[in-house]
Amino acid sequence: MSPVPRDAEAPRAVRVAVAALLALGAAAYTSWTLEAVLPTGLSPLRTYVSELAAEDQPYGAFFRAVDFAAGVLVCAGALGGLARLRCRAAVLSALGWAGLVLFGAATAADARLPLSCAPTVDAACRARERAGLVPSTHAAHAVSSSVAVVGALVGMVLLTAAVRRAGAGGARQRAALAVLVAVELAATVWTLAAVFAFDAGHGTWGLGIGQRLQVLAIALWLVGLAWLVLVRRRR
Repeated sequence: MSPVPRDAEAPRAVRVAVAALLALGAAAYTSWTLEAVLPTGLSPLRTYVSELAAEDQPYGAFFRAVDFAAGVLVCAGALGGLARLRCRAAVLSALGWAGLVLFGAATAADARLPLSCAPTVDAACRARERAGLVPSTHAAHAVSSSVAVVGALVGMVLLTAAVRRAGAGGARQRAALAVLVAVELAATVWTLAAVFAFDAGHGTWGLGIGQRLQVLAIALWLVGLAWLVLVRRRR
């Protein structure tokens, strides 16, 4: 039996709702995988994921709508996770859930601040961007994307640590979350290096691969967290 008193546990309906919101948000956050079947004309090896949602892209409106939904779903799920904590809950968990709230909100904002064109494949777009002749949404998008990544990293690192400390789930589940955090950190370093290289005119350095690995790790981690919220097993 669980060592946690029954009255200290969140109602099952709340846990199911939080888990469902996180899982649905994670699914929506992987909408970019549809580029495998949609004729986007963008190379997944060298383009930003957000370029799929650029205003001049054929499926831009679709990807923007799904990205916005992903942000709203994750934000709502994280708010639910934050609300179900009791006052005696560890600060670690509270900060982790807050990080996910920030990630979800920034992701939703990201969808409302799209790129006007795809700079990695459009030389004219790249030239306008470097000359400062693109809409202000380009700069705003860079900020919201950065905030989303920071929020995701904070949530992933702190909640994974909280899960390990609480002994939630099984050993394999905890290990899987830790591996996904490591993958996320490595992919983030790769993506940042590729962005700097691209901005300096030295190619993309597999920018598309690094960033897609980055967002995939986030989505898979969210699914893992949703499962732990749902089953709530403890040592």
